Amino acid sequence: MTKEPKIDRQREHQANERTFLAWLRTSIALIAFGFAISRFGLFLRQLQASLNQPATHSQTLFNSENSGVAFVVFGILTIVLATWRYNQVFWQIERGDYRPSRILVWVIATIVIILGALSLRLIVGSRTLNPSTVTPKPQTQSLKLTPTFSRRKLSAYLARNVL
Repeated sequence: MTKEPKIDRQREHQANERTFLAWLRTSIALIAFGFAISRFGLFLRQLQASLNQPATHSQTLFNSENSGVAFVVFGILTIVLATWRYNQVFWQIERGDYRPSRILVWVIATIVIILGALSLRLIVGSRTLNPSTVTPKPQTQSLKLTPTFSRRKLSAYLARNVL
């Protein structure tokens, strides 16, 4: 068995590291997307409350918080799988018996498609705010923007009239 030149193995290891970093970026994006989905549901509930609309948030298994958590958990699992695959390829390169595996790619792609479809259902299936049914809160005082308008007064005004 002949050993590969050192420069070729170095390139293979660098390619392995680039692939690992791409998986890490993907997992970070999944985690960030999970946070965004989860917080979007909270934002919609706060918006409905501020517009004096009845809450439509149901305590079902399928809601934005659970969907967001699923994306975060899947992002964390992707980091674990990426690390495992990186180490597996590292030792295959060292032994000179590298074998590509497509199963991990198919599994992760399938899970992302499923989570994405479920997230799309959240967006399409959610009740949109109808501007014709919105009754704004009555204004108790007008906001006068003057140089002496303090931050405390602005916070109190926003708390009374916006939130």
